Amino acid sequence: MPRPALHLAVEIDGDGAHPAAWRRAAHSPGELLTPRRLARVAAVAENAGFTLVTLEDSILPPDAGDGSGPVGRIGAVERAAFVAASTSVLGVAPVVATTYAEPFHVSSQLASLDHVSAGRAGWVVAVEEDPAAARAWGRPVVEGADAHAREARDGLRVVRDLWDSWEDDAVIRSVATSRYLDRSRLHAIDFSGETYSVKGPSIVPRPPQGRPVVLARAGLVPAGLADVALVGGTTPAEAGAAAAGAGAPLAFAEIEVALDTPGETARERIADLERHAPWEGGPDRLRYTGPAAGLVDLLTELGGHVDGVRLHPLVLDEDLAVLSRLALPELFVRRIAARPLPGATLRTSLGLPRPLSRFTTDGAAALVTEETR
Repeated sequence: MPRPALHLAVEIDGDGAHPAAWRRAAHSPGELLTPRRLARVAAVAENAGFTLVTLEDSILPPDAGDGSGPVGRIGAVERAAFVAASTSVLGVAPVVATTYAEPFHVSSQLASLDHVSAGRAGWVVAVEEDPAAARAWGRPVVEGADAHAREARDGLRVVRDLWDSWEDDAVIRSVATSRYLDRSRLHAIDFSGETYSVKGPSIVPRPPQGRPVVLARAGLVPAGLADVALVGGTTPAEAGAAAAGAGAPLAFAEIEVALDTPGETARERIADLERHAPWEGGPDRLRYTGPAAGLVDLLTELGGHVDGVRLHPLVLDEDLAVLSRLALPELFVRRIAARPLPGATLRTSLGLPRPLSRFTTDGAAALVTEETR
């Protein structure tokens, strides 16, 4: 059986994937953090037909490579809420690290984002590996891959349980009985881990999607906890092998993209930026450099291996324009890629079911099945 059409996601943080991308941006440096700039990029992505945008984040400032670039950013969740309010079908997934953040706050932020977006929220689970992040939070340093994975695992489980802590029909709004809530349908989660404990319930009603869509790097969290695994691999076959072992309902390949523009080749554009800083990128990612037609061919080949892709454009203002004019239209014509469904939640656009609360009888049974696959 052929796979369904690819889902398309794009990372829109900053000016692009290259640390010196700001030097080629179509706006003045002072515009980078303005609402107008963010709304413009989100509108291009939505009109192009992307299903989802992601927004990178860290408590630490971005690194321009040569020390001369932007040294500040606005929080990803706050930016995501703005994008959600200024778009209508685009999914929005901020990156939120679990290493030092409080899961209760993360749960509330993302549940609120799902309400604001009418069910178009996602969450890219991340870790903070730089010890400077611990100093910024005023917390003891979390060291080592095992400790980072533990924090990601425990944080994700707590957040999911908090989303479930209000059953779907907990809010009754009965004027006749002066009852807003049925308190029997609110549940304390009673989580005790190695580094913290949480009682709950959440202070935010259950999100419209039940749980916002969770994306995580393959292998970061146990099988069954993420909806979308972000997989590496330097060839389509490697990406397919990583997807097969990812243990998530969907797998998206990570691809760094530099496209030919009307005035310059991709290689010329990269060389111009490499005068200031190297484009190191991800250690295990596909990277495509060349004309839009070649990218279309690559994604066509990937369609037999993965369920979607997350693109990381070299320079947003340049590559996103080429993607929207030349690449995505051809992918839709060939039925290689899928557009988001108007009026649908992000889960529906991705073909994911709406999960039941684990505190209901049916939800508890589904959770056992999910985590023992």
